[in-house]
Amino acid sequence: MSSGQKLVIVESPAKAKTIAKYLGDDFRVLASVGHIRDLIDLKDLSPELKKQGTIGKFSIDVDDDFKPYYAISAGKNKTVSELKAALKDADELYLATDEDREGEAIAWHLLDVLKPKVPVHRMVFHEITKEAIQAAVANTRSIDDDLVQAQETRRVVDRLYGYEISPVLWRKVARGLSAGRVQSPAVRLVVERERERMAFVSASYFDIKATFDTGKDSEPNFEAKLHTYNGQR
Repeated sequence: MSSGQKLVIVESPAKAKTIAKYLGDDFRVLASVGHIRDLIDLKDLSPELKKQGTIGKFSIDVDDDFKPYYAISAGKNKTVSELKAALKDADELYLATDEDREGEAIAWHLLDVLKPKVPVHRMVFHEITKEAIQAAVANTRSIDDDLVQAQETRRVVDRLYGYEISPVLWRKVARGLSAGRVQSPAVRLVVERERERMAFVSASYFDIKATFDTGKDSEPNFEAKLHTYNGQR
């Protein structure tokens, strides 16, 4: 039976304590402590999934629109159980994770895992003050599917890129190296610029600046600079 309380889920336990003070006894505030779910670790895939092409390789079905396969993250079963138990005593659920793509994805995963049978609200705020928190409760919205898909795309690309390229580095360069969708292009840019720096040959050059006299009182003198001659400085 519901206690009449409203359950608020944030990411950080520290935030939970502060927000609970601002909302009062009608609300119970708990923390997910970050993500509760992620792509299945390959060692945890079922024997059936391990046999299914790219699912067994990445926990992603590349042939089915890059469909990801998720599982509760390691060490998060207790957190999920506590949230489910708290939800049984609540008459409303407020998902108050951060307002970025990671936070939006956490809210979506919470919704998918907890499967609430009570009204759900997406609560967002940009500062932890009493006024901001109370305003956030009064002005909720739905989960932003575009942000969720942006995070999911980022996660899928990370898995595909890292799982494919990192082993190549281990074989060709050294064990323990890693590759990533941001890290690898950034390293390439650094290497290219360093090669340019090393290949640079310094040389002395001079600009010639001259003042020309037109020889006419009606026309003023003028200045000119010689920058190149026959295409060379």
